[in-house]
Amino acid sequence: MIYKSYENFTKDPQLLSDEELCTLASAGDRIAEETLVTRYNRLVRTCARPFFLAGGDSEDLTQEGMVGLIKAVREFDAEKEATFRTFAEICIRNRLYSVLRAAAREKHKALNQSISLDTPYFDSNSYTSGTNHLEQRNPEDFIIDREHTAALLSGVRKQLSEFEAKILEYYLDGLSCREIAELVGKPPKSVDNAVQRIRRKVAQQLFSGDVSRS
Repeated sequence: MIYKSYENFTKDPQLLSDEELCTLASAGDRIAEETLVTRYNRLVRTCARPFFLAGGDSEDLTQEGMVGLIKAVREFDAEKEATFRTFAEICIRNRLYSVLRAAAREKHKALNQSISLDTPYFDSNSYTSGTNHLEQRNPEDFIIDREHTAALLSGVRKQLSEFEAKILEYYLDGLSCREIAELVGKPPKSVDNAVQRIRRKVAQQLFSGDVSRS
């Protein structure tokens, strides 16, 4: 059934389900599309954050993740078994990996320092490209398996203070620095400084090759 307007549901689009909004969006309703994009903005940040911590450009990665989200909104099929959230996450992550692989091949400096610190369930490998600290390599040289990825995160966490470890978990969960600041009772600048310290420690762990296997 195709719903042509919100009158079929409610006057408040925020009260509509993801699937209902997708149906409206597929019929050309821009408000429905914008509502879904806003609703899943944090998911985009969550997917992009690991790449940013290891050297990627935050704004570029977020924008590319949004492209994946919009693709999900426009192509979601409610008849499939997957929920919209599952489909959206796949589209977002696929977009990020695609951009990173292209950046590695074309030597684009904006994104060519990235590495995934988590591994999505639909892909057994995570992809990265060269860094300013290492010689340029082929993307295949930077493939990290699940075990290595988990060890990298474990090693990084051992180097963090209690405050930094707390910030890392909130940050990887997609919260903004302002949101984290409210949760931990610190100024946003303190949170941002902690994120920058974490990035440096991630880089040191990655570039040193000293990855704990605990």
